[in-house]
Amino acid sequence: MLGACRQPRPDEVSAVPDRYLMAMTTTEAREDADRLARSLVEDRLAACVQVLGPIASTYRWKGQVETAEEWLCLIKTTGSRFDALAAHVDANHGYDTPELTAVPISDGSPGYLAWVSGETGGA
Repeated sequence: MLGACRQPRPDEVSAVPDRYLMAMTTTEAREDADRLARSLVEDRLAACVQVLGPIASTYRWKGQVETAEEWLCLIKTTGSRFDALAAHVDANHGYDTPELTAVPISDGSPGYLAWVSGETGGA
């Protein structure tokens, strides 16, 4: 694994052919999170989805400050699968405007990243 301050060698960069992401969304109920997680993995849009919760979310919605109990889904995927993943979340989520954000995975164990690629239909 690369250190945070060391520049990768060219052979290390070429060993990671895809861009990796950790996407996040929340759901209203554990059952919804579990259903979404399973469908994302079954459809090879994610290699792994971890469901955490319940968590407390505070947000502004339709002019009011709201607080709700939600379940957080951490979704490991690739950049090449993100658009299809986003469409799947939009079509299968219970919220009018589901949260879906993603952050790049800048580093990880080569075996794990290769597994993510393989399980999402990549290299």
